[in-house]
Amino acid sequence: MSKYILSIDQGTTSSRAILFTKDADVFGTAQQEFSQHFPQNGWVEHDPNDIWQTVLSTSREVLTKNDVKPEEIIAIGITNQRETTLVWNKKTGKTIYNAIVWQDRRTSDYCESLTTDELCQTISDKTGLLLDPYFSATKVRWILDNVEGAREQALAGELAFGTVDTYLLWQLTGGKEHRTDATNASRTMLFNIHTQQWDQELLELFDIPESMLPEVMDSADEFGSTSADIFGAPIRVCGIAGDQQAALVGHACFEQGMAKSTYGTGCFLMLNTGEKALTSENRLLTTVAYRLNGKPTYAIEGSIFMAGATMQWIVEGLKLLSHAGESESMVKDVPLDHGVFLVPSFTGLGAPYWDPNARGAILGLTRDSGISTIVAAALQSVGYQTKDLQKAMERDGLRPSVLRVDGGMVKNNWVMTFLSNILGATVERPTVTETTSLGVAYLAGLQAGVYESTEQLSKMWTCDRRFEPTMSADERNDLYAKWQHCVAQVCLTNKNCPQ
Repeated sequence: MSKYILSIDQGTTSSRAILFTKDADVFGTAQQEFSQHFPQNGWVEHDPNDIWQTVLSTSREVLTKNDVKPEEIIAIGITNQRETTLVWNKKTGKTIYNAIVWQDRRTSDYCESLTTDELCQTISDKTGLLLDPYFSATKVRWILDNVEGAREQALAGELAFGTVDTYLLWQLTGGKEHRTDATNASRTMLFNIHTQQWDQELLELFDIPESMLPEVMDSADEFGSTSADIFGAPIRVCGIAGDQQAALVGHACFEQGMAKSTYGTGCFLMLNTGEKALTSENRLLTTVAYRLNGKPTYAIEGSIFMAGATMQWIVEGLKLLSHAGESESMVKDVPLDHGVFLVPSFTGLGAPYWDPNARGAILGLTRDSGISTIVAAALQSVGYQTKDLQKAMERDGLRPSVLRVDGGMVKNNWVMTFLSNILGATVERPTVTETTSLGVAYLAGLQAGVYESTEQLSKMWTCDRRFEPTMSADERNDLYAKWQHCVAQVCLTNKNCPQ
């Protein structure tokens, strides 16, 4: 009898496979990291084979080590790093270039060459996004323009484009299914979030043949079945969502006004706006939160490029720690107002500044500054950047008073305490912190009939710990003003940055 849902969580630095019971308890996990490639300044790539092989090996491993047969899997859900772009040959299934990662900034100059008020408004009106290298459209164009023979193959209908979910579905089904869901489609800068269709005007603008694009499905849908040789028997794929949208679902943020923030490689604050695709006046993104039964629910989102990735740099780049888990004990005695600020704009600044040319800086160093101070500044940068997003949402009239959090960094109580203090808001950490994987398990379970409704899922969410602010408003405002001053130092030429 089928007992489990298998979540495939393909992230920026690792791939994970998690088995959930029908009661949404974690039954087994497997995880494998893979290499990042930085061929030039501001470029970030993955080897597509690393993506596929780590997904394949972790999925098989979690079944094997927990003695679970493929027949016991009700369905598979796939959640993925968004915007990362792959192009492959439809006949061979082989990619024609490395995966260009969401953090990649190689198309900055191209985006700047297109920037007119009229065009930016058109893109925003149709997609809810800003004209930025972050999204998939300019990445696809770059591949077609820079890989020999690519454009000719694309025009001949021989190439397929996909974000990571689409690429994995293609591999899992043996090339039978070329599909994505509405959440991932909404991050390509090619999808009209109002009509829920690929947009012809944008395809012409970026010179991308429509034949390359996948079919767009609901987030809970029949995406196809895995080839029998993958796991030993076919398994239905019933849920797909981009990682941040999956986390929103995993937090059961189904009501308008509910918000979550994920602290993985980057940081993403997302607020459910219901049936209305609200337009931000403060450079936040409008996106599809999820689509069920053909009906889209929308969200406002702020995206930060560096959260856990900042700590990865502290560990691997500066070698100040042997692992990120050491940080909490190291900084526990560091005063919050120690005077040092780390602005982690290593690949530019995301929302609300959107400066692709900003670069990282550590400011305020004195002879008293030591390793613990720099580590504390790195951890605090996550809170300050979340505050940037909160302030932008406030200006849009959308201030969340409670924030549900997930991701690797939320295990750090010092970080969560500071986050609550700098936001002046309640922070809730769930019992199951694997919220991204849980969210796509929920979606797969909805389609497979394990769960009846989103109302049922809301009742399943439980809180592990609630953090309440204790910092005075004056202290909070003083720290944040100093942070904004430091941000201004790294993006002096950008009109959207604090002056």
